[in-house]
Amino acid sequence: MLILHCRLNIKKLHGILKQGKIDVWAMDEVHFQQHGSRCRMWVPPDVKDPVLFHHPTRKSVGYFGAVRLNDGKFIFTREQESFNAMTTFSFFGKLHKECITSGRKAVVIIDNARYHHAKLHKKWREDHLDEIEFEYLPPYALI
Repeated sequence: MLILHCRLNIKKLHGILKQGKIDVWAMDEVHFQQHGSRCRMWVPPDVKDPVLFHHPTRKSVGYFGAVRLNDGKFIFTREQESFNAMTTFSFFGKLHKECITSGRKAVVIIDNARYHHAKLHKKWREDHLDEIEFEYLPPYALI
C-alpha cells in the first residue's frame, strides 16, 4: 500500500513539473554538529579502555534551505537558535519573496515536521495559497 501511495505522489509531481507554469521547490533544514573524535593522551599501561569525556558544549550550526527543482536555484538562511514555528515562518517569508519574483506559482515539497504546519503561520499559508502551496510528505516517506 505504501509503495502505491509513493507512486501516486511521484505521478503527481511529474504532472506538476510538466505544466511549466509552476516552480517546484524542495525544502528542508539541516543541523551540523562538531564532536571531538581524536585525541592524544598518555594512559597508564594497566588501563585497557580509557574513557575521555568531551566538553559538554558542542559547536553546531543550522540552516533552512530550499532548491528549485526546475533549475537548481538554491536559497538558504542560517538559523542561530533552533528550528521552530517562528524561524520556519521567517524562512517561508524569504522563500515567498523569491517565488513571486518569477511570476509563477510555487509548490514547496516539505517534510511533515510539526513546526512546518504550525498554527502560527496557518493563516499566512492560506492567504498566499494562490502564490505558494505546501505539499507535505507523508510520515516516514521513502522518497
